[in-house]
Amino acid sequence: MELFECSAADLARAVREGAHSVAEIVEVHLGRMDRLEPVLSAIVTPLKDEARARAAALDIALARGENPGPLTGVPVIVKDNFCTRRIRTTCSSRMLENWIPPYDATVVSYLERAGAVLIGKANMDEFAMGSSTEHSAFFTTSNPWDPSRVPGGSSGGSAASCAAGYAPLTFGSDTGGSIRQPAAFCGIYGFKPTYGMVSRYGVVPFASSLDQIGPFARTLEDLLLAMEVIAEADEKDATCSRALRPDFRKALDVTDLKGKRVGLVREFEGYDIDGPIVDALARARAALLDAGATVVDVSLPTVSHGLACYYIIAPAEASSNLARFDGVRYGLSAEADSLIDLYHRTRKAGFGPEVKRRLLTGTYVLSSGYYDAYYNKALKVVAILRDEFARAFGEADVILAPTTPTLPFRKGENIGDPIKMYMSDLFTLPANMAGLPALSLNGGYSDGLPVGIQLIGPRWGEMEIFSAAAVLEKALGAPRLAGGDL
Repeated sequence: MELFECSAADLARAVREGAHSVAEIVEVHLGRMDRLEPVLSAIVTPLKDEARARAAALDIALARGENPGPLTGVPVIVKDNFCTRRIRTTCSSRMLENWIPPYDATVVSYLERAGAVLIGKANMDEFAMGSSTEHSAFFTTSNPWDPSRVPGGSSGGSAASCAAGYAPLTFGSDTGGSIRQPAAFCGIYGFKPTYGMVSRYGVVPFASSLDQIGPFARTLEDLLLAMEVIAEADEKDATCSRALRPDFRKALDVTDLKGKRVGLVREFEGYDIDGPIVDALARARAALLDAGATVVDVSLPTVSHGLACYYIIAPAEASSNLARFDGVRYGLSAEADSLIDLYHRTRKAGFGPEVKRRLLTGTYVLSSGYYDAYYNKALKVVAILRDEFARAFGEADVILAPTTPTLPFRKGENIGDPIKMYMSDLFTLPANMAGLPALSLNGGYSDGLPVGIQLIGPRWGEMEIFSAAAVLEKALGAPRLAGGDL
């Protein structure tokens, strides 16, 4: 087995046992990136020199008998909206094309403390607004299973690079499905934790009431290892819970689900879903039943309004968060004759069409005379949806659902139809609005394309999700490495 095929847990173990040096592991993964990047275009900023220097320092520390941490020697990649000290953070936007932050995001600092080696920053939809990574200002990322198709978004570069073996662990942000949808399209695990489980400090915000940070991985063990590292309280983020986190890796010991109830959302049955996804859900349902779980129907009557409400709330919060990009403080600054002209010219040149569309929408729904009619009403619907989820989790321990309504679509197929593109997040965005944890996992393959399914848990119900995922991984198998014949 090649080193780039190995899990993060196996690589860390090999380093601890002296079977491989950190430098050797990093070089193999950089080589994998070099070979596939001309096809995939997943990385905005490769960090080859920085990674090699970091690897050398870790090998020296290991030679002295030190144990730098549980991810020592493991290559990682982060989405390019994670601030990285002395390394540019672009959000795949012309607005921040040359911006270099003076500090690290908390998650980046936790990864470094754990001994991980950052080897690159991943492409994304501009400011995390998109579902295909076609809205990057720089280039479109390809799906490693079929380069003519999209990898999903907005964390498409992170998902594609993990699936293709650039790194066994990558990280993204999820506002309405931006981890889970690309995880489904690329055939790997992608997890959005409970709102408040992981610090967002230093991650450029999109919609602050919805954003959450999470990992991608090709094995459940790696996903849980990543969560052990990043799910720590952080005083720099007021929304980050101070509660103790569970021992996530205990979920790997689960062998049955006796006494557990798996919910199927009644309202989802009426949606148009690709046949292979329906088949994957049936296989997952059968595996959960074989493990001793019972399957129950649950109802979320308001979920049909989720898409409309999301595209009121998220753009509204984005219009507020992105107001800081005005050409005065940092980032792009256009030449202008007046202050107002500076704002206009900077934002016109710096933002792409999808960002402009959402900012205009958000500004409109927050404007005088429309706030109550749109934004306030959407918030009331979200409150109802949260209550419905609470009732559903009184009847079920975990919910099984599709991750996406379709398999990965072709590049350009939906780019001219925003509504069709937004429908990609139909099954993922309810968890964001309710602040719930949710996991996308691979449920099989159809004509060479991966098929994603989703597990949703109650608030702070990560262990319920991971226990069910452990059973499904044993029954359905772990995701396969993509990109082998590119």
